[in-house]
Amino acid sequence: MTSKSETLFNRKRLLGGNLSVAYKNPVKIVRGEMQYLFDETGRRFLDAYNNVAHVGHCNPRVVEAGQRQMARLNTNTRYLSDNVLAFAERLIATLPENLNTCFFLNSGSEANELALRLARAYTCAIDLIVLDHAYHGNTTTMIDISPYKHDGPGGNGPPSWVHKVPLPDQYRGPYRGVGSEIAGMYSQHVVAVVNTLTTNDKQLCGFIAESLPSVGGQILLPENYLAQVYTEVRAAGGVCIADEVQTGYGRIGSHFWGFERYDVVPDIVVLGKPIGNGHPLGVVITTNEIARSFNNGMEFFSTFGGNNVSSAIGIAVLEVVQQEHLQAHAASTGERLLAELRKLMERHACIGDVRGAGFFIGVELVNNRETLEPATVLADQVVNEMRERAILLGTDGPFHNVIKIRPPMPFSSDDVTELVTNLDQVLQTVGSN
Repeated sequence: MTSKSETLFNRKRLLGGNLSVAYKNPVKIVRGEMQYLFDETGRRFLDAYNNVAHVGHCNPRVVEAGQRQMARLNTNTRYLSDNVLAFAERLIATLPENLNTCFFLNSGSEANELALRLARAYTCAIDLIVLDHAYHGNTTTMIDISPYKHDGPGGNGPPSWVHKVPLPDQYRGPYRGVGSEIAGMYSQHVVAVVNTLTTNDKQLCGFIAESLPSVGGQILLPENYLAQVYTEVRAAGGVCIADEVQTGYGRIGSHFWGFERYDVVPDIVVLGKPIGNGHPLGVVITTNEIARSFNNGMEFFSTFGGNNVSSAIGIAVLEVVQQEHLQAHAASTGERLLAELRKLMERHACIGDVRGAGFFIGVELVNNRETLEPATVLADQVVNEMRERAILLGTDGPFHNVIKIRPPMPFSSDDVTELVTNLDQVLQTVGSN
């Protein structure tokens, strides 16, 4: 086997220079098994943030479904196939009744691209409202609508048709606290964009947001925020797009879909790789009315979107989630994890906030709880020290000071104990420096 140092050297030689690698001491992973990963020495790592492997790395039921179908047939959707129809039916059955038409692709980025095309076809407008610090994919247009990228290093800011509103961060945003009045303060920024567009004789295309913003720092939106925003957007003729790539399929525990937490129904839902357990799979689900507006004479074709193998894998992932009750598991185990992390706040002043739902959790580190000065350096030290203890975490948020915890769904109660015990010890060491 090639040594880790050789692999790292060849990576730098053969791959793009701005392709990042995790941790100061990179991990060479050679095998996965549910919520665990194994390096070239056989050391086991507890994976607490690779949410793309939704039902576990190399889940045997998913692997078997893919192998079986790959040995039989894999071709595109110009040929009739029952697989993609069965998958579509099962997906639609989990959603509100009006979301009943599927388009299959190969990634969340592609799916968000198509969602925007659908919105433009339906509204005949291009102006879009996005949340600050949002990320929706790596294509050119998705970079245009992702402040996390276009406002960061190497970015050129948003194009004129993209309108950014504040991230509704109740901990460190411009309006802090909980309740409908906070939601109203944030939603007024959407109203202001709509009014500006109206003044300039422009129509709104729509509003796109992750139901629980992830890159923004594992954010839970204020109660009634989405309800207020969706009402304003629709009144202005726009459509509401829910990016569920990170939060769908029971991850938040209380609900199967993130948007259900807020008692709203979007016009377009976007799904990505977690629904394929890492297999290249994306889906856009919308209403008949919006789908008909897109059927304007130009053929839509994604060569291998919805292919036989992807559909078989997608069905298997959905079956595992439902039949093994992983949503309920995320609710109960995630609740315990949140409770244990909040106990750490009592012992470690550097923990400013613990937030989340199910297996979608953020631990925000600060240098001062009063000023909320972000502890970016400390967060980096913590995840690297946890890596040395064979526990994989990451950081996110505008200041990269939020430790993100988004494990594969089989993450167990014993795993909670292992994570929290080690995090406590690490914070005692690096947090006191």
